[in-house]
Parts: sequence; structure tokens; C-alpha cells
Amino acid sequence: MVRAYLLGSIAVTALVSSPAALAQTPSPSDSQSTAAVAQNGTGKRTTSYDAAYFAQYAPRTALDIARRVPGFQLDLGATQTDLGQVDVRGFAGTAGNVVFNGARPTSKAETLEVTLARIPAQRVIRVEVGPGDLYGSDYSGKSQVLNVILSAASGIDGNVTAAGTRRYNGYINTDISGSAVIRKGASTFNLSAGTGRNRQIEEGTDTLTDVETGEQVEFRRKHNSYFNRDPYVSGSWALERASDSAYRFNVRYQPSRFDLHQDNRVTTADGQRNDNLDQHFRNPLIEIGGDVTRPLAGGAIKLVGLATRRKRDDTETYLLRDGLIEDGGSVVGGFDQNIEAKRNETIGRLSWTRSNLAGFSVEIGAEAALNTLDSTVELFAFDEDGNRNRIDLPLDDATVKERRGEVYFSIGRNLSDKLRIDGGLNYEFSNLKVRGDTRADRTLKFLKPNLSLDWQPGGGWHGRLSVRRTVAQLDFYDFISVAELSTDRVNAGNENLEPQRTWEFRLTAEHPFLGDGLIKLDLGHDRISMLQDRILIFDDEGNGFDAPGNIGAGNRSFAELTVDAPLGQLWSGLRAKFTGTIQRTRVEDPISGDMRKFSGFFPAWQWRVDVRRDAGKWSYGFSVNDNQRFTFYRTDEFDTNFNGGPYGTAFIEYRPTAKTSITFDVDNVFETSGNRTRRLFLPNRAAPEDVIDEVRERNRHLSFGLTLKQSFGGSSGTGVAKAD
Repeated sequence: MVRAYLLGSIAVTALVSSPAALAQTPSPSDSQSTAAVAQNGTGKRTTSYDAAYFAQYAPRTALDIARRVPGFQLDLGATQTDLGQVDVRGFAGTAGNVVFNGARPTSKAETLEVTLARIPAQRVIRVEVGPGDLYGSDYSGKSQVLNVILSAASGIDGNVTAAGTRRYNGYINTDISGSAVIRKGASTFNLSAGTGRNRQIEEGTDTLTDVETGEQVEFRRKHNSYFNRDPYVSGSWALERASDSAYRFNVRYQPSRFDLHQDNRVTTADGQRNDNLDQHFRNPLIEIGGDVTRPLAGGAIKLVGLATRRKRDDTETYLLRDGLIEDGGSVVGGFDQNIEAKRNETIGRLSWTRSNLAGFSVEIGAEAALNTLDSTVELFAFDEDGNRNRIDLPLDDATVKERRGEVYFSIGRNLSDKLRIDGGLNYEFSNLKVRGDTRADRTLKFLKPNLSLDWQPGGGWHGRLSVRRTVAQLDFYDFISVAELSTDRVNAGNENLEPQRTWEFRLTAEHPFLGDGLIKLDLGHDRISMLQDRILIFDDEGNGFDAPGNIGAGNRSFAELTVDAPLGQLWSGLRAKFTGTIQRTRVEDPISGDMRKFSGFFPAWQWRVDVRRDAGKWSYGFSVNDNQRFTFYRTDEFDTNFNGGPYGTAFIEYRPTAKTSITFDVDNVFETSGNRTRRLFLPNRAAPEDVIDEVRERNRHLSFGLTLKQSFGGSSGTGVAKAD
């Protein structure tokens, strides 16, 4: 019985990467600064910032520029699964909120941050911020989209970045990356590569207590060393003669790998022992995409093709000993798991757009996609003699195939110079098949309407109201059973899982503040059906397992305030940005029947403050953020994650020349820990026989980084691009 093997041995625990630990992920300063800005006038729906506005920051890439646009926040579009892979529904789901020369990039594997980082800042003439309807149906529900206007001047521009970071134990992590843009006539070539090295060191403790007796069951002292190596090579070519005459092609290869070694010193009533966890994950990825745009019937017809191929080759081993290694402790148990999988996606899309058809802007399109997963999981338990015995999980060998199609129509019109209305309708249909350890077929059909109003009443005010229906992407790995050796639990697969559906209501209001600053308020409400969470399922022998499932209807409401304030009147070059969010989520728990929050990262509040000052060749600043604790409500545990306090970073940058910058930064300034509490119900919450409390604390401590960025090419390096 699988559950008896895993939960029967409380010793098999380790924290590899919890959501709480994410609080300690380094984040660059993205505060804004003061400079001249071309504001929108009456009747104009965009705010434009030319390259000179960003010159004082000496930006090296388009990403540096995007992070310093007043009031703008990057929406990466793509979501990350537990495997760190991009997995969203179709092509439109990865749109994000950035376009380049009015067109979106043809990629799903590459996030907007990566795409922006590949473009040298010298190539940027200006950026424009406007409502999403200006850039097609993929962006129609977005209040802000950033259009990066690139120079058509011939020449070569590029960047090289070399970074070193000292971890708290003295280890120096190094990383190097570079990119170049070659422009000749109407053709543009973009090449980039990097080592993608990130080794993190952390230490902490686990304390397990029997809830009924109050006695300590185990105490663990842990040291984790985990190493991400994600080298990559990417390139693109574009031939752009006009907005309705363009050819684009892109390719990316990334042979990703992750390695973890964990040392555990476990103390129980019977003494001490050494346990170890080792993980070796190999997840290579290749993506090829492109699009062709040609004039047709007074508009433009566009064909998009995209193919993404991912592999997964994971091995992990947990060894349980009967004593300390220095005392001759030998292996008396543990687990070994191997996962092999292929995850493929192929997308084709055809659309026609026309900006003025009897006074209306029109877009018509169709999309087809083929998604497949072929996965095999092998789980073994070690006996006292060191022999491996196979454990059969309820659904560990399966293939998943989805054929999906979608047709859509969108239309918009300016009702006046201050008011615009846009609407559309998408019809989606898909056929999903699961084969292997089980057999499940189903056909899904969805209508997805959308409507938005964009209003500029004058006096600098801008408001937007929208409503739309969305359908979430299924993570195909949710169909497959897998053990988590780091947390001593099994995630069962659920072949009957369906995507959740949401009616999204959004209201945005914004107004200039202190010159080129901005105050923005976003209000939202989601009404969700078939909400995906965790449910209790049973195998043929009556054993219960925690699995992903649909639990019914839920509601989410939120308010987000952004204040981007130039404070040059207090101190020249000073700028501060505050973002704060409060939200409330409610759904009925499938086991207790009580109303509770959504499971996952839905904190009731979160905030972030960025402060930066630019003074000649120097810049310096800091960032502080925090959020309320949040909980994963599993059928056999409550898994709560929280920070030990606010999390902070700081930096100082010196620019000895116009093309060179040297940055010193400090990560985790307050030495904030990432914490986690787990209340374990054995065998599950529906029929608990034993209840164990587990408290985990992890800390990466202070890290000190030094980064050198060097630009090269024909521009002046001041951030002012040269237009044709």
C-alpha cells in the first residue's frame, strides 16, 4: 500500500523548494526615475516615453526600460507549473502585456522578461503605453500594454553581462550572458546565449509534534544545496517592411538541468541518524516558431506556427539510515523514483485584421493545437537489505492527447474621442483522451465572450471596464501519479480533471501624479465554476489518495493600488513606487463543507515598495516586500507558507562610461526566513487517526552580488536610439 510506505515513515521529509522559499528569490530593482516624458493629449489613447527619458538609468536592455516605465508592471502572460515549465492554454494565453513594433512575439517557451532582455536598449526609440484593444484580440482584456518601438537603422548593437554572487557559506556563483542585434535593411537578426547558472545554499530545521500528546516526534537539521543550470541559445530573424508585410522566425534551445543534495541530521527518541536526499532532473526544451503577415482586402492576414518539445528525465533517491554515518550507520530504507516523459505542443493560427471597416476595427481568426504527454513513473522502496521493491501508483503510466480548436471574432469602435467599446466572442472545442493505466475520453466546448469600455473623460483621467469568460489550461502532469520524496506524500493522477471556467470583471482607473508619476487602482471580481483544487480519490483496493480535482464554484475579489511617485522635489533623482493588493477568496471545502480561502498563492494582502535615486554616474536604492501567509488545502494536510518578516534587497550602481555599468547588490538584507507549517492528517482529513504538526524554517541568509554590464555597437550608449 503506497500510503503506508510513504506516510508511515515520517523520516522521509525535506524542503527542496516551497512557495515560502520563493520569498528569497533575488529580484532586481525595478523602481522608476525622473526625466522628460511625452504625455498623451486629449483624444490620444497612449502615453509615449522616448529613449531620452530613460537615459539617466543607462539601461542595457529593453527589460531595463520596461521596468522603469511609470506605473507599468510586466504581466508575463505565461504561468509556471510545479515543474517550472510554461503551460498555458493555446497561443493567446502567453500574450502578456508587451508588444514589439505593435506585434507580439511568436513564442511560448520564452517569457517576456527573456525576450526583452535579448534586445539592447540602444535599439529602442521609444515605448508607448496604451489599452490592450490597440494591439489585437489577444490583448483586449488588458488595461495596459507596452509597445516597444525599435529602430530601423542599420548596424550592430549588443550587450554582455557577467555576474558573480557570494552565498553565505562562501560559494561564488557565476553567470554570463550576451545578446546582439544585427540590422541590415529591412532584416533584423537577434542572437543571444547564456550559461543560466544559479546555485543556492540554504539551511534550516524541521520539528514534528504529535498534536494529541504534544510530544516531539522528530527534529531535523537540514542543509540544502541545489543547482539550476539552464544554458540557452536563441535566435530570431525578422523581415519587416510594413505592419501588413512581415516575416518572422525564432528558435530556442535550452538543455535544462537541476541537481539537489540534502543532508539531514534527524533526532528521535531512539537517537540520531543521517538521511540524504538527492535529485537529478534533466528537462531539455526546444521551440521553433514563426509568422507571416501579408496585406489582404484592406487589412492584413497573419499565419502563425509554433512547435514546442520538452523532455523530462528525473531521478531522485531518499536514503534512510539507522544511525549517524560517522558511527557506521547503514541504509535501512528509503525510496527511489524515476520519471521519463515527453511533453509536446504544436499550434497553428490564422487571423485577419482590419483597422477601419465602416468605422470599426475587426479581427477574425481560427487556431488549432495538438498537445500530448507520454509519461512513465517508477517508484521503489528500499527494504532493510537494500533491495528495491516496486510500488504501483494508481496512474503512473499514461499518455494524454488533446486536439483543440478555436474560432474567434472581435470588433471595436470609437464612440467619441473619449469613449471606445470593444467586444468579441470565442468558441472553443477540444477532444481529450487518456490512455495507459486508465482510459478516459471527453469532448469539451466553451463559449467565451468579452466586452470592454475604455473612457478618457479628461483632466488626465483614464478608466477601463471589462468582462470576459476564460478557460484555464489543464496541467497534463495532473493526470499522472507521482511521489514527492521531499515532502513524504503522493500526488495521485486524476484522468477526469476538467479545466476551470471563470467570469472575470475588471475596473481600472488611473491618473497622472506629481508630473510623470501615476496613481492606478485596479478592482476585480472572479466567479469561477469547476474550481480546480484537491480531492480525495480511491483506488480499486479502497486506498485513499490526494489528487487534483474540481470542487465546485468559487469567488475572488481584489483591489490593487499602484502609486509611482517622482520625488525629485524632495531630493533630486529620487523616485518611489508602491504596490499593494488585498483580496478575498471563498470556496466550500470538499471534505469539511466549511467555506475557506482558495488553495495556493492567494494571500489576503501583499505589498511592495521600491525606492531608487539616480545622481549622475551613480544609482542606488532598495526594495522591500511581504505578503500574508497562504495555505494549500490538501485532503491529507494543511500546508501553510509564510515569510519570517519583510524581505529586502538593495543595490548600488556605478557607470564609469556611457556603455559600462558595475552593480553591487545585497539579497535578503534582513536575513528573512522562508517558513512552512504542515498539519498532517493520517490517513486523511476525512478519517484522521493521527495528527502531526510539522514546522519548517529555511534561510539562505545574505548574498552579495557584483554584476558587470558592457554595451557595444554603433549607438552612443546613452539609451537614446537613433531612428531612421
